[in-house]
Amino acid sequence: MQQPSSKHPLTTAGLLIALGIIYGDIGTSPLYVFKAIMGTDRIEADLVYGGLSCIFWTLTLQTTIKYVIITLRADNKGEGGILSLYSLVRKQGKWVVFPAMLGGAALLADGMITPAITISSAIEGLDIFYPHLQTVPIVLIIVVTLFSLQRFGTAVVGRLFGPIMFVWFSMLAIIGITLFADTPSILKALSPHYAILTIASHPNALLIIGAVFLCTTGAEALYSDLGHCGLKNIRISWIFVKTCLLCNYFGQGAWLLRNEGALLDGGNPFYLMMPVWFLPYGISVATIAAVIASQAMISGAFTLISEAVRLNVWPKVRIVHPNMLKGQLYVPSVNWILLIGCILVVLIFRESARMEAAYGLAINISFIVTTILMTAFLLQKRVSVWLSVCFLLLYLSIEVTFFVGNVSKFTHGGWLTLLITAISFMLMLCWWWARKIKNRHTRFVNIEKYLPLISEIGKDTSIPLYASQLVYLTSANFDSEIEESIIYSITKKKPKRADVYWLVHVDVTDAPYTGEYEVTQLVPGKLIRIDFRLGFRDEQRISVLFREVVENLVANGEVDIKSNFATLRRYGIDGDFRFVVLERILSNTSELNFIERIVLDVYSLLKTLSLSEERGFGLDSSFVTIERVPLMVPSQSKRGKLKRIK
Repeated sequence: MQQPSSKHPLTTAGLLIALGIIYGDIGTSPLYVFKAIMGTDRIEADLVYGGLSCIFWTLTLQTTIKYVIITLRADNKGEGGILSLYSLVRKQGKWVVFPAMLGGAALLADGMITPAITISSAIEGLDIFYPHLQTVPIVLIIVVTLFSLQRFGTAVVGRLFGPIMFVWFSMLAIIGITLFADTPSILKALSPHYAILTIASHPNALLIIGAVFLCTTGAEALYSDLGHCGLKNIRISWIFVKTCLLCNYFGQGAWLLRNEGALLDGGNPFYLMMPVWFLPYGISVATIAAVIASQAMISGAFTLISEAVRLNVWPKVRIVHPNMLKGQLYVPSVNWILLIGCILVVLIFRESARMEAAYGLAINISFIVTTILMTAFLLQKRVSVWLSVCFLLLYLSIEVTFFVGNVSKFTHGGWLTLLITAISFMLMLCWWWARKIKNRHTRFVNIEKYLPLISEIGKDTSIPLYASQLVYLTSANFDSEIEESIIYSITKKKPKRADVYWLVHVDVTDAPYTGEYEVTQLVPGKLIRIDFRLGFRDEQRISVLFREVVENLVANGEVDIKSNFATLRRYGIDGDFRFVVLERILSNTSELNFIERIVLDVYSLLKTLSLSEERGFGLDSSFVTIERVPLMVPSQSKRGKLKRIK
């Protein structure tokens, strides 16, 4: 099995791909950041300088240094993202799963809010021409169309993303330069003095901090899409992107200074600074850029969920590959969840200015999580403890400050972000926790003791032939042990005779792509164990993988799968295969504590909504038998002995 290459050389095509895939969110932030900073008050020069200084230093400290320079080094075989980082550091302790799940939940919430705010901000530019235009229906039409097209993949449209975003960033830079070139005094905002003064003394400092944070919300995408673009392409393209963003921000600042004392009255500096003749073109390009930004977040959510499923922190869901292009995923259930969530955000808030409060919180949480996991990674790589602690304290202080600023907008919309994040986190937690509870009560036995019994059952013609090749999925990590439930299934729950018994175990590795297997002949030609080692981004198509391994074993003469029925064997016909999937059911759950019972109830609900075990493992349902087996919870209560009276 070939592993996909994770190397992305520095090329012009690679730079264009990086522009199209990863900078949509952060690249569309000029649409709403300064509008959020200025609010409804009159334009003040001090606030313009202070807000612009905050933007510059946020992009420098948060995006450039933390993500582009430091975090991108934490690549997992060329892949990035919160769950990739979790896979790198999960051996540091069981605790790391909790921040990883929280970060994943926050990114899901961000996937609902990003399309709503970016598309709304772009479409609201039409207010300049049509002051009483109802933009909500237009936004909803674009959102529904965008999510409806996900099932077809983005391979074709994706080729256009890079050139379009190049046009977008070039437009940002040119418009900005034409304005601040005539107002060179705006460059004073490069001094951190203005940022510190604004944060320390402005009466609306918390609201301003929350608004400034919106300029860096797409930084997490730089890391998440590392595997699609490569380190060098991201770093070089970021120089161009940051330059264009700063040119536009400083251009907006220059325009605001020229209009000091005026009221924006709901207007957007991004559009107000454009020449009137250029507005139709600017609005059109902004709308396309907003759709691209939304597409990037949706694709990122699909990738996140596919990783979460394989890491057992999300219910098994159907994952579709619309085409053969690596990284192209479509998760129908998540697509519907994001669509419904996005529509609700649009209908509840109706305009981008009211969405800004909800927007920053989700990504702020993921930033804090990345800081914590990155500190664990630095310590794991034996980076100086002092440097690791300094990294942690510096970025936690910055991000907690932003968090306080964002939380101050809780009643204005932040509640929605926290609600979505909390629900997603609880679903992840319950799924992960319930599996831990089940594993805790799964009994394993020494397989050596049962090898003679299994061999004799396979030869005992008084027992009806159940299948020529009988395959069990086992969770036993070692070939010296086996679940007691499998022995029960073979020997007691309708004894099952087979010519060959197979045990298949899947081990999800910390690497994104692995594709290895190991064969152990426990009883040569009669009881065979196959251990698959698959990466957390590999498809778990067990039927296909198992068939490939069996064909290799047959070709090497290590196993005979010909039918033992005389007629069929004479004609060289292979025996039938049957998979047995054991569904573990906890009995006597009253012995569990209250919290664990609640967790199992939620798990049971999620189980009914998720894929069955056979579909989750990619098995052909026509060759699968599902058996329910009880897991006994030991009784903690003392009971008196029963007394026979008759």
